[in-house]
Amino acid sequence: MLVSDFNFDLPEELIAQSPPAIRGSSRMLLFDRATGQYHDNFFRNIPQILKPGDLLILNDSRVLPARLYATRARSHQTQQSSPNPTGRIEVLLTQQLAVNDWTALVRPSRKIQLGERLLFHAPNEANPLLEAEILSASEFGERTLRFSPAPDFSAILNKIGHMPLPPYIHREDSDADRDRYQTVFSQESGSAAAPTAGLHFTPKILAQLKQNGIQIETITLHVGLGTFQPVRAEKLSDIRLHAEHYTLPPATAEAINAALNDGRRIIATGTTTTRTLEHCAQTSGGDRLTPHTGQTSIFIQPGHRFMIVKGLLTNFHLPQSTLLMLVSAFAGSQTGKELVLSAYAHAIREKYQFFSYGDCMLLL
Repeated sequence: MLVSDFNFDLPEELIAQSPPAIRGSSRMLLFDRATGQYHDNFFRNIPQILKPGDLLILNDSRVLPARLYATRARSHQTQQSSPNPTGRIEVLLTQQLAVNDWTALVRPSRKIQLGERLLFHAPNEANPLLEAEILSASEFGERTLRFSPAPDFSAILNKIGHMPLPPYIHREDSDADRDRYQTVFSQESGSAAAPTAGLHFTPKILAQLKQNGIQIETITLHVGLGTFQPVRAEKLSDIRLHAEHYTLPPATAEAINAALNDGRRIIATGTTTTRTLEHCAQTSGGDRLTPHTGQTSIFIQPGHRFMIVKGLLTNFHLPQSTLLMLVSAFAGSQTGKELVLSAYAHAIREKYQFFSYGDCMLLL
């Protein structure tokens, strides 16, 4: 199967540039996996659509203000004395490796090589708040940075960092994005992008779900470099994903084991949750899940046999993306791709909003 098999044409005006005015007001396309049929609905109705006894799993990872801007140490004096500095370096932190070490995407990358030092300033402040050395350089702008020890790295990141809005959002991040590009249930900081299916939930909707007998538990998967890197392979069989850190907590492992034993549906919120659960199922070898922390680079493509996930809430994804391939796999082993692309064509005709700040789809 080819990556190009998952292409579709999307009008630019359907790429959501901002979140809906009211959180939770998005449209939702309901997709029936048994029949391949779909129809229009609204996310606010999800408490009535799910059934008592369903187990809903959320990804509680919290997005870091991971986009930073730096100057090169050797041109520091020139940059600081210029009324209109040039040569600004964009650094997007994608994963923490150690206390002071991070992987990052750096632009323009060709100038920033091994051993170079970068300085990170707050606006209108002469002295840098952070300094980092390039430890390693690889293709496609990937770099490993080692930051000099700072008294409170998280506080500095919150002060000078920007929310890492995806590249298809053609505007600078705003103060509002600090709230809206974050799920209301986020807890564990570490993601370089939001687990976007979770952005639709509000405290009221979560309360309604629980009141209606839907059990809610969480996993943590920190979204990393793979979200930002386009697929460069031609064949699905050649795709390799970057590893991402995850945690399966004790309460969630227990809830999943009980739901599987009882034959109750397990609904994954987003592709990040789906990948984590299916990875855990694979590594358990068919045994009961146990709480643990690890890494996963699982790539779910058509033909995958889903062992845990029986329902999927997800946003609309980029053409030729691994996320679209996952959704196609979940829609059906034989005709899932065709069914999903047909549903996407319907969403385009009906002017649904696409991608991170857009509308959603519920496959049951």
